[in-house]
Amino acid sequence: MSDHVRVATFDMDEEALQALIDRIEAEESQPDGVAARRITMLADRAAGRVIVAIRFDSEDDLRAGSAVLDGMEPPVAGDRRRVSVDAYEVVFEREF
Repeated sequence: MSDHVRVATFDMDEEALQALIDRIEAEESQPDGVAARRITMLADRAAGRVIVAIRFDSEDDLRAGSAVLDGMEPPVAGDRRRVSVDAYEVVFEREF
C-alpha cells in the first residue's frame, strides 16, 4: 500500500504564515480525525505563496483527514487565500 499526500497551496502574507506555523507548533499532535504522519510547509516568501503537504499512510486516511482539515478555521492573523487542494499518491521516493 502506498502513501498519499494532500497538497494545499495558499497565497499568504508573512503574518499569516507565522500564525499558521505557531498554531501547528503549539499542538502536541495532529488534530482529531487527521491520521497524518508528516507535514511539510514550503514557502516562497517573495511571492507570498505557501504549500502545505500532509502525508498519510492510506487513501482512506487522506480522505478522512481532508474532511477534517477542510472544516478547520485558519488563524485570524494576516492575509491568506487558499488557491488549491490536490491529492497525490506517492509512487517513488529516494533519499540521498
